Amino acid sequence: MSTFLLEIVTPERKVYAEQVDMVSVKGTEGELGILPNHIPLVTPLRIAPITVKKAGSKDEVIAVNGGFMEVRKDKVVILAESAELPEQIDIDRARAAKERAEKRLAETKQDNVDFKRAEASLQRALNRIGVSGK
Repeated sequence: MSTFLLEIVTPERKVYAEQVDMVSVKGTEGELGILPNHIPLVTPLRIAPITVKKAGSKDEVIAVNGGFMEVRKDKVVILAESAELPEQIDIDRARAAKERAEKRLAETKQDNVDFKRAEASLQRALNRIGVSGK
């Protein structure tokens, strides 16, 4: 079975670079499953986990907080604002961020800029908590 190189890059570092069989992401327009030899594509990503499938091993889940995905014939590059593997997630910090965001959401009006920031913060915290599995 053919594979392709998946790279997940943030402004700070390269988080992931391995040969994979498939990657599933949540784009702004919906879910996408990328297999080897997929047509070229560039799409923005939502704050959501991505799932990586490799033959003979358990699926890997990575917390990706927005960004873009570029699909080439033999390579997929995800440029993310931040990305974390499950073992890199500080679950206590993520839970504290979730509580702060929920408090801010309860205190602000929906048309306020702070509301949108708090909403994004809550999505990031929930993403991290979900990927950590704890």
